[in-house]
Amino acid sequence: MPIHQLSDTMINQIAAGEVIERPASVVKELVENALDAGASRIEVVTGGGGLALIRVTDDGAGIPLPELPLAVARHCTSKLGDDIHDIRSLGFRGEALPSIGSVARLTIRSRTAEGDSAAEIGLEGGRLLPVRPAAANRGTTVEVRDLFFATPARLKFMKGERAETAATSEVVKRIAIAFPDVRFTLAGPDRSTLDLPAAGNGADGQLARIAQVMGADFPDNALAIDAEREGVRLSGHVSIPSFTRANALQQYAYVNGRPVRDKLIAGAIRGAYADVLPRDRHPLAVLFLTLDPALVDVNVHPAKADVRFRDPGLVRGLIVGAIRQALAAAGIRPATTGAAGMMAAFRPGGSGTKGHQGAHPFFRPEPAPGFDPARSPYRPLETGFGESVQATFDAGPLQGADARAGLQEPSETLLRTELGAARAQVHENYIVAQTVDSLVIVDQHAAHERLVYEALKQALEARPMPAQMLLLPEIVDLPEEDAERLALHAGTLACFGLGLERFGPGAVAVRETPSMLGEIDVGQLVRDLADELADNDTVETLKERLHHIAATMACHGSVRSGRRLRPEEMNALLRQMEATPGSATCNHGRPTYIELKLADIERLFGRR
Repeated sequence: MPIHQLSDTMINQIAAGEVIERPASVVKELVENALDAGASRIEVVTGGGGLALIRVTDDGAGIPLPELPLAVARHCTSKLGDDIHDIRSLGFRGEALPSIGSVARLTIRSRTAEGDSAAEIGLEGGRLLPVRPAAANRGTTVEVRDLFFATPARLKFMKGERAETAATSEVVKRIAIAFPDVRFTLAGPDRSTLDLPAAGNGADGQLARIAQVMGADFPDNALAIDAEREGVRLSGHVSIPSFTRANALQQYAYVNGRPVRDKLIAGAIRGAYADVLPRDRHPLAVLFLTLDPALVDVNVHPAKADVRFRDPGLVRGLIVGAIRQALAAAGIRPATTGAAGMMAAFRPGGSGTKGHQGAHPFFRPEPAPGFDPARSPYRPLETGFGESVQATFDAGPLQGADARAGLQEPSETLLRTELGAARAQVHENYIVAQTVDSLVIVDQHAAHERLVYEALKQALEARPMPAQMLLLPEIVDLPEEDAERLALHAGTLACFGLGLERFGPGAVAVRETPSMLGEIDVGQLVRDLADELADNDTVETLKERLHHIAATMACHGSVRSGRRLRPEEMNALLRQMEATPGSATCNHGRPTYIELKLADIERLFGRR
């Protein structure tokens, strides 16, 4: 086939294939345009999962009548100046509207604040419709009908209406978090209405919007992040280690206000929680990175979902360091959901009373027909009952549980500590402690495991790692660029006990390995390190292996379940937990203690 010029319709359809993947992609582009226009209220309506109808209405600046034909022309934009590297808006490519119009029926109705009336323009399968007068309030309404009718092959790759609806809802929520002063409404015949009222600017407004999207439990289980390094600022909130999810869907990252899905940021979050979460649990996070637009490339992906940083090591180090510092400064904090779960277990309708779920707390069922209280096996004793009970109490203090932590009353000083005073040990594994206003239950094995692990980590980081010299150096063949990266980080690797050096082109010679690792596959370790250096410019793989060995040692060297503890040992364990960062969870991510407030206990018994 000879070289020929593609038609404008074909060019737009190719662009649509890059930008418009599904209905949610259309919603993203249109909502970003509304935000760039300064909207304070954005309404989204969908039908048929977005394939039949998408309507986005805003109260922004609007589009002047002479500019309407340019709005649906390729390579026309109001958001990009002379410097292509200075991008401060959300949408800037100037291809979204013509791309959408090439595969759907697109109508734009707009009115500016100075305009006497509104005007409307349309695109239908790439065919431009003439501008005509219309009636509308200030702002812009973009309506997309019959998405992909002009490219029916794309319809075969769409999922069901429910899946497309969920994807659209997720896009709106993700964008809404970054703009708490804007009201977002999402409605339609195929979904229940999502209404996110404007929460205002500032830290309080930001946290209120996050709670609207991520749930009311998040603020009570979140830590604030605020750090800056070499012109890159990081802010936001992350969850405490005991408040997690089974997937990473509730991790939101923003670069200069733009929502992104970046593997570097996701990896940094995972690395920051590596010591406190199991591999199958994920923290919740909302992180905002603010930096000079020239230091980040937001035009890597046609849909602007990915970004590329000029200094990825700086960004990763900032995220990991800021989160770990916040976790250390927070001390010990149990998740509020732990106490809520305990409350639910005790309430009528909990695990022990499934037949009366939803019943009133003081519900009393009617006795069965023919019931005789006098013949019940559970009736009170008829003679001497009061005297026998009183004699039991007069005999002296009761000996309950497995071990009492002391019959004398605890001091006021101990009661006012975070974990309180130990009162008893039950089932030879759980320490029951009392504070001024709560009851604390501690898993002694999990708690001591975390304490031993943190002590081992400090010992590992306080001095160079002991190394064992190999009888014969092991030569590992690598691509030249990987060998060069390893050579540049040889000094850092030596601190962890791994001694290596260049050995000709495309190879390194390993002379020492960390003694803690014992007998290992040296070649595989070096290749894993080379891969991580290529991705993240760090040597975390080796550090993680050493920490895994330390965690195993801590598990076997800590207080075992089933061991009786003296009162002094229990109180000493509680004080060490209070002084150790991250002690609210063990090395495997399980909670080490649960706190139940006195007010909650009183509510269980109807005292409140």
